[in-house]
Amino acid sequence: GAPAVQDKVRQGLDALQRAAAMVAQLDLFSENEELEEIASADLKYLLLPALLGSMTLKQVDMSRRLEHLESARAHFWRFLKLCRSYGLGNFHLPPAAANSPGEKDSESPAPKGPAAAQPSLVAMAMSRQAKIERHNQKKELENRLASMRSCVESGQADDDQIREFYILQIQKWINTSLEEIESIDQEMVILRSRATAKQSPAPPHGTALQARTPLKPFILTRNAAQAKVFGAGYPGLPTMTVDDWYEQHAKQGVVSAQSVPQRTPGINDEEMQKQQQEKKEEEDDEEALQKARSWDDWKDTHPRGYGNRQNMG
Repeated sequence: GAPAVQDKVRQGLDALQRAAAMVAQLDLFSENEELEEIASADLKYLLLPALLGSMTLKQVDMSRRLEHLESARAHFWRFLKLCRSYGLGNFHLPPAAANSPGEKDSESPAPKGPAAAQPSLVAMAMSRQAKIERHNQKKELENRLASMRSCVESGQADDDQIREFYILQIQKWINTSLEEIESIDQEMVILRSRATAKQSPAPPHGTALQARTPLKPFILTRNAAQAKVFGAGYPGLPTMTVDDWYEQHAKQGVVSAQSVPQRTPGINDEEMQKQQQEKKEEEDDEEALQKARSWDDWKDTHPRGYGNRQNMG
């Protein structure tokens, strides 16, 4: 992602695109000719579409990531199709585009019926085996290329060695292209699902919260008697008891019915106030409070059993 690296990537893309345009003008390759008809020095130009695809993937502009993936996939697919026409490698040609499964290779027709809805276990096993074979083949090709590279680059190799070297390079890039197309298809599915999620409408509960009627100011009272008193002094503001407030909000769905306080049957507001008043009077009774304090002080200075001599009262 460094600016210097991205400048080199753009320069490489420009050079590869100019080379591909010149190869197209010269008509170096044709699907109607055989591999033996291609000159050994021209074999390396078969790699141009694969190199274009690899260089396109090195661009890091996330705003155009999907566009770069589609372009790179098209380059890899053209390379594989050209190699397939020359008989270079034994592989199944992927579909021309990620969203066009009907253009699959004739040797691997698309499944039909209910079996197409979920991947077959046999197909998954074959795909895994193909990946293992490609990995082993890639290791072997890299070892053979490493032993031949110095000879070819120094100019000491003959025509047969040069031809073998570039054919091995093409076979190596066939495996790389198949892996890149599989990875591109998976990334494109993720990017498209993200774009769909961003365009989806807001959840319905959000609109329900916005449409709720705002509350008007009111005076909250303990019971109906207080509501009459406060309502007389403030005629502009409505009064509401606690029970009425809970019932109103329970109907609107703001609070659940379980949170509404339950009253004891047979006890009204006046009786409840009377009980609270009696309890308060008992707590405020000075004589009873003083007697309790004196008894606590006596127990502190007289242990239990004090004055009991030999069980004699």
